[in-house]
Amino acid sequence: MGFHTFDADRAAELEDAAKRYASVSREELVDAVDPAVNDVVADLGSGTGFYTDDVAPHAGTVYAVDVQAPMHELYREKGVPENVELVESDVADLPLGAGELDAAVSTMTFHEFADADAIGEIARVVRTGGRLAVFDWSADGNGASGPPVDERYGATEAVAMLEAAGFEVVHETTRTETFVIVARAP
Repeated sequence: MGFHTFDADRAAELEDAAKRYASVSREELVDAVDPAVNDVVADLGSGTGFYTDDVAPHAGTVYAVDVQAPMHELYREKGVPENVELVESDVADLPLGAGELDAAVSTMTFHEFADADAIGEIARVVRTGGRLAVFDWSADGNGASGPPVDERYGATEAVAMLEAAGFEVVHETTRTETFVIVARAP
């Protein structure tokens, strides 16, 4: 895949609620992550924190993980909720302890980091039975929105990658341009 990152110069687009919620609604996101009031959750590829802000009121601690410092700078300018900690890191090398997370979520970023190392790292940091919710652009889409189709995974390929790392997929849906996968950590 492309293994690119979203251009921080276009970060304002990440705050366009109408566009973002057309792909993943707040309710759908929170339902998929299903955090408890004291849970520790990571938003992998958090960008400016658009979706992090939706999870934060429902969890104890949320790590907003992004590899790009400019994204965190923009999030700070916008205002970071008290229970959110900014973590500048590649998903394949998370500075978190084994089993530290109750859940993790990736909204439209899986295609940017997904490989065996990154998925193995997610499996390491999410506690056994914890949730991983993945919303991403589908390779089965037409490319009208999001990254080029050749930089995307299909849901079947993403499921196979997660299962190879020991995740148990409990829900998978393919939509017009996107897919949703909810899995339990090994």
